[in-house]
Formats: sequence, C-alpha cells, structure tokens
Amino acid sequence: MTYADTRPTAPAWLAVFSLTMGVFGLLTAEYLPASLLTPMAADLGVSEALAGQAVTVTAVVALFSGLLVPILTQRLNRRTVLLSFTMLMIASNLLVAMSSNLVLLLVMRILLGVALGGFWSMAAAVAMRLVPPPLLPRALSIIFSGIAVGTVVAVPLGSYMGGTFGWQSAFYAAAAIGTVTLAVQLFTLPSMAPGQPSRLRTVLDVTLRPGIAVGMMGCILAHVGHFALFTYIRPFLEATIGIGSEGLALLLLGFGVANFAGTLLAGWLMERSMRATMALLPAVVGLTALAMVLVPASIGGHALLVAIWGLAFGGVPVGWSAWVAHSVPDQAESAGGMVVASVQGSIALGAAAGGAVFGATGIVGVFAAGGIVTLGAAAWILLRVQMPERTGPSAIHV
Repeated sequence: MTYADTRPTAPAWLAVFSLTMGVFGLLTAEYLPASLLTPMAADLGVSEALAGQAVTVTAVVALFSGLLVPILTQRLNRRTVLLSFTMLMIASNLLVAMSSNLVLLLVMRILLGVALGGFWSMAAAVAMRLVPPPLLPRALSIIFSGIAVGTVVAVPLGSYMGGTFGWQSAFYAAAAIGTVTLAVQLFTLPSMAPGQPSRLRTVLDVTLRPGIAVGMMGCILAHVGHFALFTYIRPFLEATIGIGSEGLALLLLGFGVANFAGTLLAGWLMERSMRATMALLPAVVGLTALAMVLVPASIGGHALLVAIWGLAFGGVPVGWSAWVAHSVPDQAESAGGMVVASVQGSIALGAAAGGAVFGATGIVGVFAAGGIVTLGAAAWILLRVQMPERTGPSAIHV
C-alpha cells in the first residue's frame, strides 16, 4: 500500500476530535503528579523528589516508545493500535490509584509512557489518514489543542481532588476520562490498514534524508529554549514580582488558555505560510522572555507577557507535526517517533541546562539565556530549514 492510497477525499472530523480527547487524557495523566507530589510522597512514605520520578519515568519511556512502537506495531491496523494506547492509559491510571508503594506506582507509570510516546509518534500519520492534505494543519491544530486543555485542567484538577478526596481520586478521574475517550474512539475511528513497514534503521534513514536533520535541529532548539524557561517560571515570577501561589495559579491558567488559542491559530497561519509561522513562534517566545528580564517588573505586565508566551508556544507542536507529515509523507510514523525522541530529549536537556544556568547566574540568567536560544531557533528555521515543496494550489505555502 502506498501513501497515496491512504489519502482521504473527505475529512473525518469526529475521528479527529476523538484523537483530541486522547491527547487531553494522556496529558492530564502525565501532569497529574506535579500537583500531587506532597500527598503522594506522604502516603507512600518517600520524599517529594522521589515521588517526582513518576514524571521522569513516563518521559523516558515515552522517548523510547516513540521510536519503537511504529516498528513493533507495523503489521497492525492503526485503529487497533490507537485503541490499545487508550486502554493502556486507563489501566495505568487505575493501577497508580491502587498502588501501595513507590516501586509499583513507577511500574504502572511505564504503561502511560508507552501509550504517550506511541500516540505522539503516530499522531501526524493518523491525521493524514483522516483528512485531505490541504486540511492537515487544521486537523493537527485541533488534535494538539488537547495539549493546551490538558495543561489547563491537570494541575487544578489534581490539586482540588487531591485536597478534597485524596490523591488517588485524581487518577480515578483520569481513568474515567480515558473510558469516555475509548467509547468515543470505538464509534468514530475508521479502520486504517498498516502503511509502509518500519524498522529502527528507518528512523536513521529518515534523519539522513536531505534537510531533515537540519529541521530537527530547529525543533530541538525551540523546545530546549522553551523548557529551560518554563521549568523555572515559578522562581522567576516569585523573584521578580513577588507573586504568591494563588496569583501564580492565575498566571499559569492564563498561559494555558492562551496556549489553547495558539494551537488553533497556528493551523490557520500555517495554511498560509509554514516557514513564516514556524520561525515566528519561537521568535515571539524569545522576545517575550527577554522582555520579562528587561522591562520594569509588574504583575499586569508579566501576566500579559506570560499569556503572549503561551499563545506563541501553543503552535510549536502543531508546526513540527505538520512539517514532518509534509516532509516525510511516506514514513510519517517513523518521522513522528523521531520528533517524539527529540522533544522528550529537549525537555530533559532544557530543564538540566536551565538548572545549570540558574546555579551559575541566578534566575534572571535563565530567562536571558532561554530567550537567546529560542531566538536562535527562529533564525535557524528561517534561514536553514527546508520547507516542503508545494504540490498544488491548495498545498501549504512555503
């Protein structure tokens, strides 16, 4: 079966929405421990630092899952694979809620990492099977809006339910979200036969194609800069404007809402110019970070800058998924795994580099350095990254 054989003639928007629900469920489950570390640690009899490894384990497993899942599932119907990821998410949340010790909890979070990495690696390839090529940026913006919604919902949901009903209740709620998602996907996802066979060598082959490695460097720079900044947003705001926990929650809510709007806006922008959009987004993030360092500190001013930052970064995952789908249409799943590995590695690298700068120069240095890195990403994308060629009057402009 060739890639051309799988292109739909009409969009399956309900199926696209079911993938959005899957993204929301996965991101909610991934971020829940961040708001529940204290009660989880107390109940399991470990330190908060150890409890925080529930997030680390998921991210590391997701990195390898993104590379291996397209290979291990290459002969399976893609509908079956996607439904399996949702079932893994449900099982992980239920078993985490019932865990009586940290080791068991971490093992159960491995299941979530498998589902998370596998889903991300397939998202763009599946979207290509659900909508015609001209509508792909719009479909991806809808799918990845689940990231922003999950970002907005996970922390307050976990905090509220953990404080009211116990930390386990938040994971039971996440399992319920997954169950609803599974029901919707059962009724909306069409059968999708396997596409091109994948091998681990395929990922390397894709990376070695002309322009792909250069493009992935732009992806890595954009994500390293962002996560160096976002990991340390709390100490920065506390140090510069003296904000308390309630005010911080409101600013982060503003970030999440703007992030959601950014995912939708990016699809519209990319239908007009992929290059301009993909360079503009990290440029705005970088300029915002530098403005937070240079302009006089105020709650109102920083709240506006945080919202602009969220709006700009909301489109970054959409942009790179669309770039991969159009640049490597014949191996979209392997290329998606490459993006997953790059992003997960960037998260770890950005957080580690930000921590090193923090220790050496203080929190203001983190935001100055992060802003410079994201501006460098914008320049790299604008000047070096090869954009997909136009294939018709309705193709994405380059």
